[in-house]
Formats: sequence, C-alpha cells, structure tokens
Amino acid sequence: MISIKLQITMLIAVGLYFLIVFGLLKKKTLNLKYTLLWLASGIIMLALAVFPQILAWFAVLVGIYEPTNALFAFMFFCVIIILMSITAIVSKLNEKSKRLIQSVALLEKRVRELEDNHVKRE
Repeated sequence: MISIKLQITMLIAVGLYFLIVFGLLKKKTLNLKYTLLWLASGIIMLALAVFPQILAWFAVLVGIYEPTNALFAFMFFCVIIILMSITAIVSKLNEKSKRLIQSVALLEKRVRELEDNHVKRE
C-alpha cells in the first residue's frame, strides 16, 4: 500500500491541480470543452489519492511491484492521452487557419481585380 505521507502529498497536489485548472478557466485561458479532459484526469487522480487500493489493484493487474511505480506509470499514460488530444486540437486549428488564409488571399485577389477594373473605366 502507499504511505499516508504519499497519500497526503497526492491530495495536496490534486488540490493545486484543480485550483490551476479552475483559475485558467476563470481567466478564460482554457476553453470549456478542452477543460473537460483536464478535469477528468484530475478526478482520476483524486480517486487514486482517496482510494489507494485502486492503485494497488492496477499495479497487480499490469505486473508492477510497487503501487508508487504504478502511479508514475498511470500518470505517464494520462499525459500521453492529453498530449494526443492537444495534438488533435492543434491539427484542427492548423487546418482551419490554412483555409482562412486561403480565403483571405482569394478575397484580396478579387478586391485587386475589382480595383483594377474600376481604375481602367475611369
């Protein structure tokens, strides 16, 4: 089992984590729909801190000898999931930016053509 000291440290860390996430949400630095993933990972961390037997069960399930090592493995897995979701978000935004740039370029070309036609008529 995990020590009470580690459990208290985990609870403090999860509390700080939630303060940071809610602070960023309040400042509107984080969009609400993206915050849900961060909150879900925080809830999982809170569950692991409150119920360390889940962590011990996970350690036995995956063949890790120490629950603390299982905690690091699990957190690493959570970070990988979050990084993949952020990569997907950035990819979507990149595609939207590309389409916007192309639309603006086409509009600028159309405006130049209209200005040239207007100058030629005068």
